[in-house]
Amino acid sequence: MAHDPEPQPADEFDAEAVRTWSSLALSALGRARTDIDAINVYPVADADTGTNLYLTAESAHRALTGALDRTAPAVTEGTAPATLPEAVRAYAHGALIGARGNSGTILAQLLRGVADVLGADPAGRDGGPLLAEALTRAAEEAYQAVAHPVEGTMLTVAGAAARAARAVTGSPADVARAAYEGAREALAGTPGQLAALGRAGVVDAGGCGLVAVLGALWQALSGQAPEPEPVRAPAVPVERIPEPCAQEEGGPGYEVIYLLEGPEEAVDRLRTTLDGLGDSLVVVGGDRLWNVHVHVDDPGAAVEAGVEAGRPYRIRITHFGDERRRASAPRAQRAVVAVVQGEGLAALCAEAGATTVPARPGEPPAVAELLDAVRRAHAREVVLLPGGAELRAAAAAAAEQARADGVRVAVIPTRSAVQGLAALAVHDPEASFDEDVVTMTAAAGATRYGELAVAERQSFTSAGICQAGDVLGLIDGDVALIGAGLPETAEAVLERMLGSGGELVTLVLGPEVPGTLAARLESYVQQRHLAVDTVTYSGGRHSAPLLIGVE
Repeated sequence: MAHDPEPQPADEFDAEAVRTWSSLALSALGRARTDIDAINVYPVADADTGTNLYLTAESAHRALTGALDRTAPAVTEGTAPATLPEAVRAYAHGALIGARGNSGTILAQLLRGVADVLGADPAGRDGGPLLAEALTRAAEEAYQAVAHPVEGTMLTVAGAAARAARAVTGSPADVARAAYEGAREALAGTPGQLAALGRAGVVDAGGCGLVAVLGALWQALSGQAPEPEPVRAPAVPVERIPEPCAQEEGGPGYEVIYLLEGPEEAVDRLRTTLDGLGDSLVVVGGDRLWNVHVHVDDPGAAVEAGVEAGRPYRIRITHFGDERRRASAPRAQRAVVAVVQGEGLAALCAEAGATTVPARPGEPPAVAELLDAVRRAHAREVVLLPGGAELRAAAAAAAEQARADGVRVAVIPTRSAVQGLAALAVHDPEASFDEDVVTMTAAAGATRYGELAVAERQSFTSAGICQAGDVLGLIDGDVALIGAGLPETAEAVLERMLGSGGELVTLVLGPEVPGTLAARLESYVQQRHLAVDTVTYSGGRHSAPLLIGVE
């Protein structure tokens, strides 16, 4: 979880104020996540609204800080730092690509509405009225993004915040405070507007999250912290039922979310198609990139509609019954969570009983995704396998947050998928937690790992200068040799790794590597190292060309 910065009153709403807002909002949602999950009864009582808002905010914060950090070196060179338009556009884009659930998708559109105003050229305009206009645009665009808006929800809270913002004059901090207080008042009234909330005795969960985000905005601009507990009365934790409300009322059984690249006219047709397939339809975005969210009974048809409209990707399909049964079921004693790059490896780890977190080249999972996986594992004890040195900090942060939720977590510092496989192979859920962690750690540490990659450009390496197209042989994370062909380089890497001994070689082949390579390498090992066994797996899509493990 992000640590709250020490906010100072902002003379103007600039890029650094957006960074502070983002950090404070992420921290506020992190603190309130469990409480918001507990009061989630509409549109589906699946107890994940707080988590979805947090995941969305985390994606937005990561994109924003990445954009600001990239411009930081330019300041020392005498050029201009990031501007307010650049910051709000990055913030909104990060929310769009990481939006989760109905509430997260609406939050993404609210931030896009803010960016549509502040992302234009705000120079020379008074900050207070400009922020009020941005909050108004945000509410308008959020209402437009939802196929059938319902009052008593997050939309109602956003609309009230916008009206309150327009009713005051003054600085951006004055406008932000009015929006926050207007949102709090509207949130308190939501049980009287929506029957499902009134019956449960709770306020709207998404609106509760939005109040936290607006409180963070006021704090970022004024330096004054909102009240420790935002107004949520008469909200109380709700006794959960075995199946979600939506299914009791005949609602759809699946949630489908995907990003879509496509033209606006095709997305208009998609909205019509999806509206006929289900409910809770929210389509947000623009400029050929959209986030689509819908509840349906036929998830295949929802995805096919996306294919007709453009290119859907990052497709997530959740069965509400499965989610509810997991939430209401007793916790398992122990689980393993593994970060895995490659669909084949993910399936292999899942077969071994692990909860997997997918990773793609250049797209490592964030803290919130790791925390979400720990939550999905639904266990009292969790062993976390990050699978890469670059993920150690994120894994440690996720573990710290999970411990605050009462879960005992140990992070085994695996640096490669083959080390994770070695750890999983000796995992013993019947052993004590400490004994299991020690055994898994020892197995991972005793596994040397190698990887073959193809150089994309000329560059300096620890083995010399490589050219684009060269095959790089890495051992324990460092480039050990540069070759011209995949088979020859693989054999050379194997020979170096086996030079210090070994009992088992694990080969994980990428999707474009011919199957004959596995047979060649197995034969090579048998001929030169008679006592060494070899096992081969398919890494599947998104995996490296070749991974090698030597135990």
